[in-house]
Amino acid sequence: MPAFVIVEVDITDPEKYNAYKQLTPATVSAFGGKFVLRGNPVKVLEGEWNHERLVMLQFPNKEKAEAWYNSEAYQQAKSVREGAAKAKFLLIES
Repeated sequence: MPAFVIVEVDITDPEKYNAYKQLTPATVSAFGGKFVLRGNPVKVLEGEWNHERLVMLQFPNKEKAEAWYNSEAYQQAKSVREGAAKAKFLLIES
């Protein structure tokens, strides 16, 4: 069953965040994942949205998604993101 990782992002250091964006795709594909969307700005049609960027990843299943997030390769990329953005990661099975 496919699983999705949805990420709400507020960028605080664009240069450092760009370095993170360069590192992340290889880590995602290594676990069979793909980017469904990587968007900013987000246009609010209804309700409230207080974040700068929205990212959605798709993985074959939740185990692959969790393995990606906990992988050494992604943790190294995540350490580059720290201090460059505030983010919330959500894992949802479809």
